[in-house]
Amino acid sequence: MRRTELPEQVAATGAEQRSAAPDRGRTAADRGSIPEKTAALRYRVTPIDPNAHRFEIELRIAHPDPRGQRVAMPAWTPGSYMIREFARNVVSIEASSASGRRVALRKLDKATWQAARCDEALHVRYQVYAWDLSVRAAHLDSTHGFFNGASVFLRAIGHEAQPCDLLLDPPPGDAYADWRVATTMPSAGAREHAFGAYRARDYEELIDHPVEMGRFMLASFDVGGARHEIALTGRHDADTERLCRDLRRVCSEQVRLFDPRRRRAPFDRYLFQVLVVGSGYGGLEHRSSSSLICSRKELPHAGMREPSEDYRSFLGLASHEYFHSWNVKRIRPAAFVAPDLQNESYTRLLWIFEGFTSYYDDLMLVRAGVIDRDAYLALLAKTISNVQRGPGRRTQSIAESSFDAWIKFYRQDENAPNAVVSYYAKGSLVALALDLTIRERTRGKHSLDDVLRAMWERFGKNAFDGGEGLAEDEFPRLLEEAVGLRLDAQIRAWAYGTAELPFAALLRPFGVRLELGTGEQGPSSIGAKLAMRDGQLTIANAYNGQAAERGGLSAGDVLVAIDDLRVADEAACKTLLARRRPGDRLRVHAFRRDELIEREIELDAPPKTEAKLGIEKRRSAATKRLLDEWLGRTKGRGD
Repeated sequence: MRRTELPEQVAATGAEQRSAAPDRGRTAADRGSIPEKTAALRYRVTPIDPNAHRFEIELRIAHPDPRGQRVAMPAWTPGSYMIREFARNVVSIEASSASGRRVALRKLDKATWQAARCDEALHVRYQVYAWDLSVRAAHLDSTHGFFNGASVFLRAIGHEAQPCDLLLDPPPGDAYADWRVATTMPSAGAREHAFGAYRARDYEELIDHPVEMGRFMLASFDVGGARHEIALTGRHDADTERLCRDLRRVCSEQVRLFDPRRRRAPFDRYLFQVLVVGSGYGGLEHRSSSSLICSRKELPHAGMREPSEDYRSFLGLASHEYFHSWNVKRIRPAAFVAPDLQNESYTRLLWIFEGFTSYYDDLMLVRAGVIDRDAYLALLAKTISNVQRGPGRRTQSIAESSFDAWIKFYRQDENAPNAVVSYYAKGSLVALALDLTIRERTRGKHSLDDVLRAMWERFGKNAFDGGEGLAEDEFPRLLEEAVGLRLDAQIRAWAYGTAELPFAALLRPFGVRLELGTGEQGPSSIGAKLAMRDGQLTIANAYNGQAAERGGLSAGDVLVAIDDLRVADEAACKTLLARRRPGDRLRVHAFRRDELIEREIELDAPPKTEAKLGIEKRRSAATKRLLDEWLGRTKGRGD
């Protein structure tokens, strides 16, 4: 493998990992206050009261609309397709002119305000309550501050294309004198990792550089001509040298996929903002950074040899969000080019943008040699099992799931397993099916990698300079152009229909066998997912057409007894069912609300949903070559 022009070497030194305190006693002017005439829009963010979880933001509009300037808070943030109503966190708002005259504000709807006419610069000052410990919104307390731009920055309607200056202030008081800043927003005078002046070329870029502030540990490495930093906030004992080494390999593999000749990243800097907590998981992509939340057990520790299951989960999360740097942030569906952040932006293509990313996130781990083939196939088998367990895959296509993400995928209820399929999980399996089909039919000459590179060339390289997005019906033609195959029928059946994916047949030419079994479900099935809620054994989901639903049991019913024997927990129920066979009838007593009901159910055979993947011992040279080209040269225990 040809090395990049710049050496890709880990640089996680002790000096980088120690929290360096900024100069004490500096005033706002010393930190680089922005002159009045520097930009049409100027934002100032002050964590005014960490204990009350409030940011104060001032927006200065140099040339307000003479008819009365309107400002609006986004209702959702790119990358998370659910209306979140960020305006609900605005606790106070007022406006004044540059000369200090009060300007009346009138609220027009749930997220929009209109100022009275102002013939000079307009200042809008407001406070945002920040107590959402997630990657989507804002969080502030005495330990750290974080904000995702869409949750705190008002949009000056009509000025979205104007440059935006940002002045970041530290919290008041000596207790916060050692806080610093982690963001990839371009500096406009602020020193590295310091409070001060930053600049974005427009509103879209302003909200695409989240900000972490506080006491964090820093580590860094270089890949593709770009400096990559990891800012770890929270208590942890992570082996940062191991973390940098593994992430560098993953990032390098992704850069190589999209730019195999030059191997250059599409940015100069990249930042992994990582909030370490006791229990939590999530991520959100941005153009040159990602915001991650993880459990501290998911980070590598000193002495770790093979990646643990928890660490593999974190690496997969980081790989997923990093892959979005190309697929979603730059290669976009047409609906996400200049999206309407006040209302839903609909597309049927999330199965490509989230599903393909979900396929490549773990695939990049094995190709980079961070995990072996056996670990990768175990992760793939888990995804297949998760999709097979859900009856919703027979009801909803992943194209429909993409379109309905706003009202279904992110708002799941007790019937979701019957009605919803994940465009992440099944989308990743459709990507797998397409990749294997292309590789087998072209005898390894082409793959889904070629399709992604074609999308990058056509849509990604000039995404922020007036580039277009992928049209709703454009993908089949683009795939055909990239690899010379017409797979319209497969795409219609797998993505726009509910046909089962032929995993066994697709994997066979690669020397991988698939077995679908019942796992540890026992000899019979009640056809429901059970859960302990408030100390009671409760039906969480009753699956369509299966035993519990046919017998009249529903989600929310509390099981009391089966055949006159008390079932106090899942173990007791499992023990009882282990002595029954398909076709046996059970008399069930349950509470529905506060009413006792009696039902009779007929048990089913457990469905074969649990996947197991393994590599065949005997493989032809052609099969071995296909497998090596798909998963890379990394071996597994069975090789």
